[in-house]
Amino acid sequence: MSQTGYVILTIAIVAALAIAFFVSFVLYVKQPAPKGCEKLGRDESKCENCEQSSCRFYAYAMEKAAKKREEENKNKGE
Repeated sequence: MSQTGYVILTIAIVAALAIAFFVSFVLYVKQPAPKGCEKLGRDESKCENCEQSSCRFYAYAMEKAAKKREEENKNKGE
């Protein structure tokens, strides 16, 4: 195969990958969230009960919950 053939083949593969990415992204965006995984909004009580440490909000929610418990214990002690 000549050099021009390799260039055309490379462009075709890159174009196919780009199209596959675009189509999968559009399908992902249109897919509804699974039951129980809807947007939490401002209800952070759900985050406090969550055990998914891989979630990007997990550390923040755990810190906030710990501060809330400290304040509650402090108020009970007074």
